[in-house]
Amino acid sequence: MEKAKVYFTKKLTSESVVKMYEVLNKNLSGKVAVKVHSGEQGNQNYLKPEFMEQIVKRVNGTIVECNTAYEGARNTSSKHKDLLKTHGWSELFDVDLLDETGPDKVLEIPNGKVINKNYVGKNIDNYDSMLVLSHFKGHPMGGYGGALKQLSIGVASSHGKGYIHCIGNENWSFDEMFNVNQDKFLEAMADSASSVVNYFNGNIAYINIMCNLSVDCDCCAIAEDPCMKDIGILSSLDPIALDQACVDLIYNSTDKGRDHFVERIERQNGIHTIEAASKLGFGSRDYELIEID
Repeated sequence: MEKAKVYFTKKLTSESVVKMYEVLNKNLSGKVAVKVHSGEQGNQNYLKPEFMEQIVKRVNGTIVECNTAYEGARNTSSKHKDLLKTHGWSELFDVDLLDETGPDKVLEIPNGKVINKNYVGKNIDNYDSMLVLSHFKGHPMGGYGGALKQLSIGVASSHGKGYIHCIGNENWSFDEMFNVNQDKFLEAMADSASSVVNYFNGNIAYINIMCNLSVDCDCCAIAEDPCMKDIGILSSLDPIALDQACVDLIYNSTDKGRDHFVERIERQNGIHTIEAASKLGFGSRDYELIEID
């Protein structure tokens, strides 16, 4: 079986993001959703819209986001839209909150290990393809955040986020979200990610940007500053291979902050999301890393 191709460049520029899309030789056609993390209010590490401007224009895309399931500046559509404007997203791009209005769209997961459906914003039906544009970093719950998290928690509606966190409990509560079986939560993320991949049926591409490498997510209003130096940009048509390659770059790093980042991944058993996703068969952990100048 041919290894998945993962492309890598050390150059961290807006132009390089476009180049890393171009090397995939994948034309995202029709109406293109560009999934980003817009950043929680107060977060200093999220990737700014100006950095994304060239790639969004290259694919003629619409920025898409979903509301959160926890208190903050993004848990209602009105607050979230205000923050999208404050952070500059809606100033530069067309922006669509996929779950701004209900009802949610339900994606079935017939082979899911712990959940058999995924709740996403109904506006996903407006799009023919998706570019998953991820800021790779650590995460308090997932251990790390990359393409698989963007596909799962990122695309899930507000209700869907709670449903994934609480491993399929329709009547989930905020307190329960952070007191569940960790491996089951990671498996639920893998299940839900698979449903989005299947929904777009090959009309999807992935870019992970490894900079501002904090152990905390962009969803944290108060996040640790980056603990490692920037690494670069990776792209692939395989989200599992892409995340595995990013994790491997962290583990193989000689940066003085490497151990702190690895501790966060291992504390939350973050690699298990990749393991679970691989078993579902929508990608491979076996990859060829191809460096691009």
